[in-house]
Amino acid sequence: MHVLVVDADPSESDALTRNLRRHGYQVERVETGTTALRRYRRADLLLLDLDLPDIDGLEVCRAIRGRSELPIITLTERGDVVDRVLGLQAGSDDFLVKPYGFQELMARIEAVMRRVHPRPSVPGPLTHGPLRINPRSREARLNGEVVELTRKEFDLLHLLASRAGAVVSRKEVMSQVWGHVWTTSSRTLDMHVSSLRRKLGDSDWIVTVRGVGFRLVLPASEAQPLPRGV
Repeated sequence: MHVLVVDADPSESDALTRNLRRHGYQVERVETGTTALRRYRRADLLLLDLDLPDIDGLEVCRAIRGRSELPIITLTERGDVVDRVLGLQAGSDDFLVKPYGFQELMARIEAVMRRVHPRPSVPGPLTHGPLRINPRSREARLNGEVVELTRKEFDLLHLLASRAGAVVSRKEVMSQVWGHVWTTSSRTLDMHVSSLRRKLGDSDWIVTVRGVGFRLVLPASEAQPLPRGV
């Protein structure tokens, strides 16, 4: 995560920058509100001291909030309730009074980021005929028996099952399962599909739509027989 620290005091900002980098953050440090207004777009989080030499920090906060949803935590020696209210009204997501402990700052950063970017809920189990896929436990069962899958095989099966009957393009499969860093030949995808078919015990579970992608269907061998007379 890229953090922009706006603080005119070099001794304070140096220590803050070192601690943030030690915890794995990318940090850019500026000393004026004018520079902050030019650089904030490249940041994921803004730590803004309200006591700046050129522009009042509250004005900087208002200006950025008027243009962006960037998370902002204001830092200041102003500890009055009125100052906190003004900071929040200016668009700050949280307010920390100096001197503060670094662990408290880390906790507030995590809390703000959870509010701004809440974790998506894990979907419930998917059932397709005798096949049951549980994303919480990352377990797939066929006719009640566990199907031993690798991590990528499970992700691939879950994606196809979430669109059961519909075609999922090869491009989407590679993006969703392997991510944007995926650089291997598409043959890897075909190998995973072949492995899934083998582990499911019937190649008809996954249909190849040539030139497009794949879809999950219920094989004839797994379909329930119709009652007599129907």
